[in-house]
Amino acid sequence: MTPTATRTSGTALRLGVAVVAAAAVNTVLALAASSLDDGGIGMGLNAASFLPATVLGLLAGSLGWLLIARRNPKALRIVVPAVLVLTWVPDLLLLAAGATAANVIGLMLMHLMVTTAVVLALRPTLPGSPAVPVAEGVPEVRAHRG
Repeated sequence: MTPTATRTSGTALRLGVAVVAAAAVNTVLALAASSLDDGGIGMGLNAASFLPATVLGLLAGSLGWLLIARRNPKALRIVVPAVLVLTWVPDLLLLAAGATAANVIGLMLMHLMVTTAVVLALRPTLPGSPAVPVAEGVPEVRAHRG
């Protein structure tokens, strides 16, 4: 297998795991927010709403990450948090539509989860990043990059 194929398959595997993890955590967050959403509109807290949005958000975030990382990887330190904050604007606007604080905070945490999943899945693709995060006292493991 060529180094490019190995890198691509590793990235695809990490993104697959990220989708599953984000969907699972967002399900828990939606259930928790729904249980606290007493008398609210429950906007975006049903699986038919948040599961497709989780997958689309992860794919859009991954595409943005890969495009920016090719040109200026250091810009990700600014772009990622800025985009996360921008995704919270519609959530906050739901307060005016009758959503409860629990609903809005739940959605904001769900956006944070998708962002975290993208960052954790794609951070190893940056130049100079270890393939496997190194814990204290554990020797570094690097993927062969040819």
